[in-house]
Amino acid sequence: MKPRVYKKGFFDTGQGHSLYYELYGNARGTPVVFLHGGPGAGFSKKDYSFFDPAKFNVLFFDQRGAGKSKATNPLAANTTKHLVEDTKKLMQHVGFEKAIVFGGSWGSCLSMLFAIRHTNMVSGLVLRGIYLADRTAREHFYLGGIKNFYPAEFEQFISLVPKKHRNNPEKYYYQKILHGNKRERKKYLDEWVRIELSILHLAPDQKELGKEMTGEWHRRFALIECHFLSKNCFISYNYVKKNLHKLRHLPVSIVHGRYDMVCPPVSAYELHQKLPKSRLSFTTAGHAGHDEENEKKLVEEVNRMRK
Repeated sequence: MKPRVYKKGFFDTGQGHSLYYELYGNARGTPVVFLHGGPGAGFSKKDYSFFDPAKFNVLFFDQRGAGKSKATNPLAANTTKHLVEDTKKLMQHVGFEKAIVFGGSWGSCLSMLFAIRHTNMVSGLVLRGIYLADRTAREHFYLGGIKNFYPAEFEQFISLVPKKHRNNPEKYYYQKILHGNKRERKKYLDEWVRIELSILHLAPDQKELGKEMTGEWHRRFALIECHFLSKNCFISYNYVKKNLHKLRHLPVSIVHGRYDMVCPPVSAYELHQKLPKSRLSFTTAGHAGHDEENEKKLVEEVNRMRK
């Protein structure tokens, strides 16, 4: 069966945002909500490949400020709390009472936050590239953990930050992106995206990186992601871990690349230890959901969750 989007449109949040969404697959299939990463990355047609269109009924949507969604001001009324409630309202809008929630990277964190807040609307979680919005994740990426593996890439990223601000490079980047001149804005937006894309895959492809760095998508993504990460996604460092007890009854599939340089594998292990009904699969992959072994395992796990 060919990929099938049977409904698409915009959902007005009433706060200056209109969210683009699609329903994909079989209207009578198992409901799934797909929560993309970033924040700000949006979903893509490649993400259809995780789901058998004969078996699943998948709600895809671009979060506030991302992808095809429209915004008067992409940063206004755009916090994690807003995204959690958007997910609930969109599910109600399309008639999903309960669904498997499928999220990777930032989407894994948002999936858990949604399940913590609206547990009765979640039948299970399929999570990839675990991001817990904790100190471990921050220290690994922005405070230099990755420099042991990608020293040149990290040096280029941190070289744009004066030494007195290197204890909080996210905040410095955000200020330059918001208040710098045109040249500075471009430089900091480009670099914010470049380092992440450089370490995203098990086998980084410089030609592909060059293609992804063209156009306006990556700068919009950088603006939203920097907005969130400079504020630790608008939650305390321990919020997710402190509330995991609310998810102990849920079936959870955790898929994490053994060579994930964006989100450290220890986060997946710690999550698995706290959730008695979870399954943990380490793959021969990097962070990207479409690295071959990640995609293969995610397809396997969402089909298992359906049964």
